[in-house]
Amino acid sequence: MSTFVLIHGGWCWYKVVALLEQQGHTVVAPDLPGHGQDKTPLSAVTFAAYVDSVCHVVDAQPEPVVLVGHSTGGGIIAQVAEDRPDKVKVLVYLTAELPLNGESMLEGLQQDTESLVFPNFVVSDDKTSGAFRAETLREVFYGDCSDADVALAKALLVPLPLVPLETPVQTSAANFGRVPRVYIECLQDRALTPWMQKQLYTAQPCQQVITLDTSHSPFFSAPGELAAHLAVL
Repeated sequence: MSTFVLIHGGWCWYKVVALLEQQGHTVVAPDLPGHGQDKTPLSAVTFAAYVDSVCHVVDAQPEPVVLVGHSTGGGIIAQVAEDRPDKVKVLVYLTAELPLNGESMLEGLQQDTESLVFPNFVVSDDKTSGAFRAETLREVFYGDCSDADVALAKALLVPLPLVPLETPVQTSAANFGRVPRVYIECLQDRALTPWMQKQLYTAQPCQQVITLDTSHSPFFSAPGELAAHLAVL
């Protein structure tokens, strides 16, 4: 049995958590600072705060974990692996950013010219955060998801602080580079397009690439298939 740590958006993993736990695995799906039930103010949310919070979870586990990062969670898990290489059994990038050393997640996102993210993302007046137009959420992130899960997402999504997205990841071959990596690409994704996903895992090769025919959110639309792939890692 394995221990899984699922990043980011603790609430969105509820189906996958149940399926993995039914098989006897240990699963932790924490809320990052400023997300879900965590009430850290936006002004205090930094990339380092994200990484520190995940390192705290990883440190608390008795064995190296399968660390799964979804979307912008990819940059976070990369930095955690750099800081805690001996605590991570394998990194799993679920249609996720896979930044190179010295690259921010925003830099990666900006290369994806076919993505629906930027046309539907409204930056706050003070330029510190942004949010997606509610009427576009299904098209951008949840194209193959149920009405109930789209409603859940609309109720629980919060504004995104921009500082973490603009902060470069600092990784090395000696630490991050020795942790095995798996990429799970999603062919219907309109947030991080299949073309961009391929660019990421080609620039920074992974030991395995798994393909799902889903939108950006397979934890909602294909939890059984996703959990089955995770369970054998």
